[in-house]
Amino acid sequence: LGSGPRSKLTSTAFCFQQSRRRRGDCSAETLPTCTMLTASSARPLKATHYGASRRAPLLVRAVSTAPNLGSDGKSRAKDVQKSIDDTSPARKLGSSKVFVDNSGKAIKAMPVDYGFRAGAGRLYEEHYGEVPKNVLDLAGQNFRHELLAMRRSFRFNPYYEQVVPPTSPLGKLSWSAGKAAAGALGALDAKLEGAGVLPQLEPPPALTQEQGAEFDAIKAKLGSLRLSNDAVAAREAARVARMGPLESPWWVKAPFWALCWVLDVVYDNRPIQKFWVLETVARIPYFAYISILHLYESLGFWRAGAELRKIHFAEEWNELHHLQIMESLGGDKLWVDRFMAYHAAIAYFWILVVLFIASPGLAYNFSELIEAHAVDTYGEFADANAPLLKTLPPPLVAAQYYRSSDLYMFDEFQTSKQAEPRDPPCGNLHDVFNNIRDDEGEHVKTMKACQDTSVQQEIAARRAAPRRI
Repeated sequence: LGSGPRSKLTSTAFCFQQSRRRRGDCSAETLPTCTMLTASSARPLKATHYGASRRAPLLVRAVSTAPNLGSDGKSRAKDVQKSIDDTSPARKLGSSKVFVDNSGKAIKAMPVDYGFRAGAGRLYEEHYGEVPKNVLDLAGQNFRHELLAMRRSFRFNPYYEQVVPPTSPLGKLSWSAGKAAAGALGALDAKLEGAGVLPQLEPPPALTQEQGAEFDAIKAKLGSLRLSNDAVAAREAARVARMGPLESPWWVKAPFWALCWVLDVVYDNRPIQKFWVLETVARIPYFAYISILHLYESLGFWRAGAELRKIHFAEEWNELHHLQIMESLGGDKLWVDRFMAYHAAIAYFWILVVLFIASPGLAYNFSELIEAHAVDTYGEFADANAPLLKTLPPPLVAAQYYRSSDLYMFDEFQTSKQAEPRDPPCGNLHDVFNNIRDDEGEHVKTMKACQDTSVQQEIAARRAAPRRI
């Protein structure tokens, strides 16, 4: 449950409410009731919601036992309350997470977060929405955290025993080089520790037997997920044959092809890690576009792009949730993956800033190439792993984003005309990856509309249409 006093509580429930409307009391007619246990007292506190507003998601976290969902997945208030109240020692270790969506349906979410920044670093978790500390405190805390993780990755690295090695010749070469480098750095770390230069390193904390069994069961399934680069290429070729190629200058396509080749080699047989790296850099274009549009407004150069800036923020918000989903699945667990992704994101930002200043159309064109590739990649992954993905529950952050009562930001990034707003399911991990694939398809449409200026008509049409709030 993150750090702080509340982390000492096990098998308790927490509510997360977004405050946008008037306050009221929880009731069975609106949302299931819940209790909150504080660190100082075991007294149940009455939670609140906001009347009949659709902006009042109820999040029940770390419930001691999953409530009786019934044949239709519905959960009554008394079932949730019974699960929360039942905190016998035999049930504390087998905790589950339950999210009650905007229709009152209880979704059993993934009980374990496999990400590097589990807890305070995840959306909708503890400390969510807090104002950050000053940059020196943040940098120091992050440096100590990363240094410990880096040393452990060299000295106690179970990574190479947990994943299947790549199959391509270049992938095998990259794998062997990385393994050799980790071994050499681990030996150097041990020598520096022995000389007193570095403090003594403790191995990662071990899980209890029951926690470890739960952790390993889902981890084994996640490690069995596969992505064929050849199958993705075939899917892309089929799309091009069906819809025609995307028109781009060769000097725009060249870095795109280089990026795809590097990711295919380095992340062969590591789809979740590959997706995490992709989503880390996928947010950057929208951040770059927003920055330049804001600069133009501040300088008085151009102020007609304010509505476009809002759309790009919603797109970035969407990509942030994709990133958090991949993190919760363990995509950022390896130190070298984080190192590569973070530095690539910084370089990518400045490249796109320069490109957008020189030619917004070409910047949007490059993003369209990236997003179209993402549609094919996620589509192939979801189809190839469908039986296994359907057995895995969705991460909690996915349920919150796709099934909460506040869908304004979800609707905002989709500029294409639709008869009805999207209402994506989120019952399992297969639903999640299908949703991400469809999200990327919406990004493709928006990037294309930004190149041919049809986004102006779509923005005007959205203003006149009724909105879901």
